[in-house]
Amino acid sequence: MIEALRCTCEATGCDRELGESQFMLTMETSAGTRHAYECECGAVTVTVTR
Repeated sequence: MIEALRCTCEATGCDRELGESQFMLTMETSAGTRHAYECECGAVTVTVTR
């Protein structure tokens, strides 16, 4: 089982950790909860949890 997950930027050449200060938006649908994070490099990363 996975003990710890990290949310990191997926932009090419960037691997910054994304946290509360980069958190921008939450959206809930029947498919799960999506969280959007905006990195300092300008990229947006979306995570999905069910």
